[in-house]
Amino acid sequence: MILLVDDDVAVRTSLGLLLKQAGYQTQAVPGAAEALVAAETTLPQLVLLDMNFALDTSGADGLQLLAEFKRRFPALPVVLLTGWGSIALAVEGMKAGAAEFLTKPWNNEHLLSTIETVLALHAPEPATETALTRRQLDARYDFGAIVGQDAGLLHVLRQVGQVAATDASVLIEGESGTGKELIAEALHRNSPRRRQPFVKVNLGGISASLFESELFGHRRGAFTDAKTDRVGRFELAQGGTIFLDEIGELDLASQVKLLRVLQDRTYEVLGDSKPRRLDIRVVCATNRRLAEEVRAGRFREDLFYRINLLTLRLPALRERPQDIGLLVRHFVEQLRTTYLRPALQVGTRALHWLQEQPLPGNIRELKNVVERAVLVSSHDELTPDDFQAQNFALTAAATSGELPAPGTMTLDEVEEQMIRRTLVHYEGNLSRVARALGLSRGALYRRLEKYGIEVVGT
Repeated sequence: MILLVDDDVAVRTSLGLLLKQAGYQTQAVPGAAEALVAAETTLPQLVLLDMNFALDTSGADGLQLLAEFKRRFPALPVVLLTGWGSIALAVEGMKAGAAEFLTKPWNNEHLLSTIETVLALHAPEPATETALTRRQLDARYDFGAIVGQDAGLLHVLRQVGQVAATDASVLIEGESGTGKELIAEALHRNSPRRRQPFVKVNLGGISASLFESELFGHRRGAFTDAKTDRVGRFELAQGGTIFLDEIGELDLASQVKLLRVLQDRTYEVLGDSKPRRLDIRVVCATNRRLAEEVRAGRFREDLFYRINLLTLRLPALRERPQDIGLLVRHFVEQLRTTYLRPALQVGTRALHWLQEQPLPGNIRELKNVVERAVLVSSHDELTPDDFQAQNFALTAAATSGELPAPGTMTLDEVEEQMIRRTLVHYEGNLSRVARALGLSRGALYRRLEKYGIEVVGT
């Protein structure tokens, strides 16, 4: 049973009919006293709570009732209803324990999807359910592209399996190179949307001036350089999943535009005033701690709560050293085909040596290290010497003011080391780093992602 709390009889009637048609039983009440009596009599599965059912419209009554619900029934999910102008109030409610919030006027499909998702996330686990092993996870879900058996990784995969079938917005946090995109793809492959598009957007590589054009598209003539129509990423993802990578890099003005679209589930193509309805699942990722970005005023709190109905935190590679051997063997198996070397393998001593390395670039760096070793090694079994040789060349180049000798480093390696040294010199100020290197800020972001370089505190 779903409990509806709203002082407007028209709203109660409308919601009751909608939910009845969707197969839900409901009970509708106008205020706090009636809501608490109803919940004490028959505990509902979910409460749909209007934030204002008093004359002052401050929302204090809604927050007070929410607090009382959480005190008496801590596990009871509460979804808030509020106007767009009162989203700050809804954020207060999320802090107080609400499961999700919706704005009025609501979209029927989105409201039903939200209720289904919240109910699924709060469904009690069977008493006989135990932590699934990697073998059991692989039997239930499609995790073939993800390598590892570490307990922290398995915890993430169990969460992916639990939430994949829903439309829950998911925020994936983790250092650069930890495999956030693979987790996003796993969410999509194991969802009912698997046969629809999976669209990746690197927000760190899109300038503020092009944000709306890239994401929402534009009509010819919408602005000076709009010589042809452009299909936006949201339209490309229609019916499927959109993966917004590096969302922590988005400027505040663009955050407002994104929030409005994610909240209303509608958008407008530049140069076309006709609103278009969105039917997508949103997955975001960042190498920053967004909660800290919110406290620092660099990320909107309302957008933060909109995109993280569930947060997945990927462990760094140094936190799962026992998976390094599995990953190295996986990369070597791929490289056998790529470089036509069927006898290629990695020795035990080399594996032990790699497990002792810091690898700040995580899985991406490990993959590059293995491939470089394969390229420079003349024998089929990789040894510590094959890895130490390139490590010495990298270290020497980073600490010396001279260019490396020809043949000791690739052009990509030289570029990576120059970027790292410039970042140190300018103390992580990306605008100054980009100018010093003669790059646009977007081009710099793409190279940071390419080389797995994490910039802290920018």
